[in-house]
Amino acid sequence: MSKKSIKILLLVEDNPGDARLLREMFNEQGSQNTEFTHVQCMRDAEKHLAEHAVDITVLDLGLPDAQGLEAVRRVRAAAPRVPLVVLSAMDDESLAAQALQEGAQDYLIKGQVDARGLMRALRYAIERKVMEEALFVEKERAQVTLNCIGEAVVCTDISGNITFLNLVAERMTGWSWQEAASRPMAEVFRIMDSTTLEICPDPMEMAVGENPTVHLPSNCVLIRRDGFEIPIEDSVAPIHDREGKATGAVIVFRDVSTARAMAAEMTYSAQHDFLTGLPNRMLLNDRVSQAIVLAPRHSNKVAVLFLDLDGFKHINDSLGHPIGDKLLQSIAKRLVDCVRSSDTISRQGGDEFVVLMPGADRHAASVMVETINELLKINNQFYSSSPLSVSIGIATSEQGETMESVVKRADVSMYEEKRAHYASQRKADANFGRDGQSESAA
Repeated sequence: MSKKSIKILLLVEDNPGDARLLREMFNEQGSQNTEFTHVQCMRDAEKHLAEHAVDITVLDLGLPDAQGLEAVRRVRAAAPRVPLVVLSAMDDESLAAQALQEGAQDYLIKGQVDARGLMRALRYAIERKVMEEALFVEKERAQVTLNCIGEAVVCTDISGNITFLNLVAERMTGWSWQEAASRPMAEVFRIMDSTTLEICPDPMEMAVGENPTVHLPSNCVLIRRDGFEIPIEDSVAPIHDREGKATGAVIVFRDVSTARAMAAEMTYSAQHDFLTGLPNRMLLNDRVSQAIVLAPRHSNKVAVLFLDLDGFKHINDSLGHPIGDKLLQSIAKRLVDCVRSSDTISRQGGDEFVVLMPGADRHAASVMVETINELLKINNQFYSSSPLSVSIGIATSEQGETMESVVKRADVSMYEEKRAHYASQRKADANFGRDGQSESAA
């Protein structure tokens, strides 16, 4: 026990005989240096506590102007941080328990305590008050810290009932701490697997059962009180007592909506053309590879069409890049409208596009070429001074062929088609020149 002396004591006692007896007990224990102040009513006690500092207050519960728990509450209100020991003539366990709940550090029965016991009780009361204050400071520090961090924190007891929510957890779950207290974990912290839509296992049971810190699946979704779903990541750890026995769990989690949206956006941007929104070369290659692997299982082939716009460079140079970009976007939309839902349209860059047709043979590919040629006819007066056509090469997969070779053959076929187109155009232009000269001479 601490031997710290009591320098200032306030006794609130309306019986002069009891007051004299207590003073004698102090003197008997060598505490003559204690400043012993005696008042006989609650009004004087409140006035003294408001104007003077004291180390401890000893309070009789039978005052003329304050009885029982009312007296305890009034002294606590006047000096909430001063240790309080209650004196009573009644050996009432219920009253004693209530007095301690109201903030008294001890309950002494008149006539049942000697001088040594009195001093020990007073010193213990001071020590308990110091410990209470220290515990309050630590608890307050912990709660402020938990409310200041950016992650949500939920605590439960061993039965899985809520014992604490910090401010972030309140916002994310839709429950206040007061509302959630003592409710089952599953009622407040409702989580499900976003893939299977099944309710996830109780994290508290996982932590207590497995003992170390555990994590829920990465695709967990928190179902807020109003039904709104929030993607979360979390960790769950058991809380232990001094013997190492689990007494509850603490769950720390955070909203990952923004992070997942950014990841999805980055993945999309890495696989799609920025101008048209079509799959880019990387995504196309992956889909062609998958289609070639799956085709033999169904005795099918894979057709690849390689498209190149004839005359696009002239339009881009003469009318400007903004017009060229709009034209490419228009063509991309026309291509998407004319292919099957199972097909993939990809922009390879510039004015080159590729159409992947899983399960299609050369005949089906040829029919698609005719459809594309019809849809891509540009009759708009805006482009009338710059005729636009398309060269399309076709390749169908062979047994054991790789993605690279199929796309390369389609590319080669397209260039052969383009050379044939330009050769035919030059021949037509030459014939037109001769015919024009003949008509002029005539």
